[in-house]
Amino acid sequence: MNSIEKLEWRYATKKFDSTKKLSENQLNILKNTFTLTATSYGLQPLKMLVISNEKIKVQLLEHSYNQHQVTECSHLLVLCIKTNIDSNYIDKQFDLEKKIRGTSEEIISDFRAFLKDNFNNKTPEKIENSSINQVYIALGNLMTVCAYESIDSCPMEGFDTAKYDEILNLEKQQLKSVLLLPVGFRAEDDFMSTLKKVRISVEDSVIEF
Repeated sequence: MNSIEKLEWRYATKKFDSTKKLSENQLNILKNTFTLTATSYGLQPLKMLVISNEKIKVQLLEHSYNQHQVTECSHLLVLCIKTNIDSNYIDKQFDLEKKIRGTSEEIISDFRAFLKDNFNNKTPEKIENSSINQVYIALGNLMTVCAYESIDSCPMEGFDTAKYDEILNLEKQQLKSVLLLPVGFRAEDDFMSTLKKVRISVEDSVIEF
């Protein structure tokens, strides 16, 4: 299938086949997809939890409005934002660039100072909202790669983030949950898989100048 055919094949899976699991290679592709997602200033203010433990998934179900994709999926991906985007965090990212690229401090010092000043003048709410926006970029990236790799997925906003944070002990890790992406393989009796996509036409959704 070409790219468009893959996107036509994709849908928000309502019922997963719980007996089918992602291979280690497929899981590694999704991990790398998340890590390679573009982020503002390259700061990567995100983290992804990969949950395969069935007991934990069952525990999370009631805080997911009983959407059974959470327990039926092969792996539950929880996309989080980091809550510690400060001068120390920014320094670590620039130090990583120096280590990987061999960039001299002389070249990056002005940009380092700019970013630290920029973030010091932002409210915690603005920093958090910026990070949340970037989670959606990661979600889109993951969904597209899932389709390309013939992995089913279902993007989900409907869950109790506070309860997830509590159960997964995220505050201690300086994280907040934002989105869920159960991944796996569709069940044969998921009626949604055979329905035609309902989309506004390209002519009506795209404006050309």
